[in-house]
Formats: sequence, C-alpha cells, structure tokens
Amino acid sequence: MEWNFRTAEELAAALRAGDVTSAELTDDAIARIERDDKAINAICVPDFDRARAAARDADEARARGEDRPLLGIPVTVKECYDMAGLPTTWGMPPHRDYVPAEDAVQVSRLKAAGAVVLGKTNVPLGLQDIQSFNEIYGTTNNPWDHERTPGGSSGGSAAALASGFGALSLGSDLAGSLRTPAHFCGVYAHKPTLGLAATRGMVAPPSPPLPVELDLAVVGPMARSARDLTLLLDVMTGPDPLTLGKAHHVTLPPARHERLRDFRVLVIEEHPLIPTGSAVRAGVNRVADALAGSGARVERHTPLLPDLTEAATLYTQLMFSSSVARFPVDGYEQLQARAAELSADDQSLDATRLRAMVFTHRDWMEANTRRELHRHGWRRFFAEFDAVVCPITPTPAFPHDHDPDPLARRIDIDGVEYPYFDQLVLAGVATMPGLPSTAIPAGRSPEGLPVGVQLIGPMFEDRTPLRLAELLEREIGGFQTA
Repeated sequence: MEWNFRTAEELAAALRAGDVTSAELTDDAIARIERDDKAINAICVPDFDRARAAARDADEARARGEDRPLLGIPVTVKECYDMAGLPTTWGMPPHRDYVPAEDAVQVSRLKAAGAVVLGKTNVPLGLQDIQSFNEIYGTTNNPWDHERTPGGSSGGSAAALASGFGALSLGSDLAGSLRTPAHFCGVYAHKPTLGLAATRGMVAPPSPPLPVELDLAVVGPMARSARDLTLLLDVMTGPDPLTLGKAHHVTLPPARHERLRDFRVLVIEEHPLIPTGSAVRAGVNRVADALAGSGARVERHTPLLPDLTEAATLYTQLMFSSSVARFPVDGYEQLQARAAELSADDQSLDATRLRAMVFTHRDWMEANTRRELHRHGWRRFFAEFDAVVCPITPTPAFPHDHDPDPLARRIDIDGVEYPYFDQLVLAGVATMPGLPSTAIPAGRSPEGLPVGVQLIGPMFEDRTPLRLAELLEREIGGFQTA
C-alpha cells in the first residue's frame, strides 16, 4: 500500500490498528526521498539512521501499550530549528559547521509526542527570501514545476510535504514563510497567534538558544490536511517551560462555529498597495463562492477593517527595523546616509523599508504604539466577523530568481512588474497585529500551478480559522499530488 501521501491522522489510525509499523512507514519515506529528492532538493540534512532507530522505538512503545499523538509518524523539520547532532546554518556559509548541543523546544515536543524525524528541510540565506536557496545546500525546486520556487523561507518543508517526504513539518513565519510555501506547493500551513508556541532554539547560529520573545516571528505546523495542522499545533502550543511555562498553561477556546453556514466572513480580493493576479483572485473567489453557497455571511466591504495601507507601512517598519538591528556599524552608517537622501515626499514601500532600517528606539516605540491601535481595531472587527479570506501573495509560484540584489528583483503580476518585496504586504495583514492565519489550497492556475488563500482569525482563537479550513477542505477539496 502507498503510505507516503496519507495524512498524519490516517497514518496514526493505521498504526493503532496494526495495519503498518512505524519502521515500514519510515523505510517507505526514506526510499521516496532517496528516489525523488535529487530533483527537488527539499531534504538538506537527512537523519535516516536516527529516524530508523526512532521508528523501532516507536513500534516497541506501541507494543507496550503506549499511544502518543504522533507516535511513529515520519515528519521533517525546517533547517533553522536546532537539532542536537545536526548542523543548523540558516544557509549561512560561515556557520556551515555549527552543530547545536540541544534540541529546539519544538523539536523536543515533536519527539516527546512520538514523531520520527527524517531530517531537516532547506531554507534561504538567513531565512530572508521568498525562495529557498543558499550556497551550502543549493536550490529547492517546486514539485509542480522545477523551474519555479517552492517559496520561502519554509520552502523545503512545503516541497517535502508535496513530494510525500513525511506527513508533517515544522516551519516558521515572519513574512509569510509558512503561508507562501504552502500556497506555492498546494499544501496547508498555520501561522499561530504571536506568542502561542515557544520559539526557543529557532535561532540564527551561533546565538545561544535563549527563551526570548520574538517580535512578529512565529513557529508553526505544515501538513497535507487541515485536521493535521490542528494535530501538530496541539503538540506545539504552549509557552516556554523556562519562562511563562512555569506558571501558565494554554487552553485555546473552541472554534466559534462548527458549520460553514454560521461563519461571518470578510473577503478581501486585493491589497491597496499591490494588485492581485487573476489566478489568485480566482482562488479567493472560489472560496468566497463556496462560503456563500453554504449559507455563510460573506461581505466584501466593512468600515470595521483596519486601514490596510497604514498596516502595511507599520509591518514594513517593524520587520525591517528588526532585520538590520545587528548590522555592522559601517553598514548601518551607509544605510543612514542613503535614508537621509530620500525625499520627504517619497512614501513608497521601498523608501519605508530604507527608513525603517535606521529606526531609532523612539521611532520603533511610536510604530509599536500604532500597532496596538490596530490590534484594538481588529478586536472590534472580530466582534462582528469570524474570519477574513484574502490572498497570501499576488501570484502562484514564480520562476527562480537568484539576483544577488533582492531589491533589484521584480514580481510579474499579469504582465506588470512590481518591486519584489512589495508582495509581502499581503502576509503582513495577519503578521503585523499577530493574528492567526491558516493557508489552504484553493485551486489551480491556468498553468496548473497550486493557488492558496489565507484564512485570518481572531487573536488566540486559532481553532476558528483551522475549523473553517477543515470545512472548506470538504467543500472545495484539498491537497493533490503534483
């Protein structure tokens, strides 16, 4: 029987029924990787010997009567997570030999839940791209079209799932790094509410794995079904046991509704700062039509929606001020000189990015205060709505573009070029205020490429967009093999 494209939920049921062993599942997954990954290059750090040992341990545990959430299920982990005994490089050549001494907290939770880790998946340099390539491990290709990117920075994880290399994967998201690869590869991902899942050990080398609270960035699950996202999120959820975990236990509220017809949804086809390509627009409207056809309340406009243009500016400021915070002094001074040359009338996103790179602490505090006002606006919004449906990026997966100057790259939207990083504003709709967002497959482009959308929900009500994703999967279909 072919097991490699089964969901984690199906594998767990088969393992409990004795229809298959973890050792068999693991051997099948490894055989597929060894056969197919030469063309995809998703698994950059295989860990097959330890995976086979973990599978044997899982089978022995089950024979003793144990049953944990992920017992015996093969999974992968994004390269940026620390795993004892394996390199953690973030694709940065100076750190190609860095090997951490302990597992990231989420890797520990995976193993405690019984998962079998097959290896680590590829990322872009420093996790700072919408693609997944670096000098150490090379380029990861999209399983649907090898000339195109699988997205980034969790592109290796999305490509692995789409290729049948494990049932689940750990990813992370700051600028759509979970959602964009899911959209490009036709799989599922969930960006949790900011702070819901501990991030310790998901840190650039050679920094120590300290229990810090990250701004904007989260860790989250990737899968081939909506229900599997919930399965893995339940394993991941909870504060760091070194800090808030000493006193806090997280219990997420249930989904607001159990039937599609009870949901109140706002549909956003287009961001004011960038158009939505026709293929993605069709995906958004396919989901909107499914919702309306099921009796859900679907709106296209509301004065309750926080201003998306200001939100994009805030997102850009918060993200780029953080991204250069540790630049060498000489590099920072060069950015200051460039920012000083900008015209006061230049309010483009390119100018916003450059100004943000030289923010003072006072500037950042002002932006953070405005963020809190937006969060309050979202609270008012979610008193009247349950979710937002909107694009993740304006286009399906685009061709590989390895121009060493990312600011010189362009994204083609129905024949018109736009600055490469402008597409991030769609991911920022959920990221800036810290809202949960679930990426789901929503059809195919005319070229046959996957198209996804995101379902944004209320803060710390992650089960609401996840439940909506599950219901839509039944209505419009879900993952398909390339």
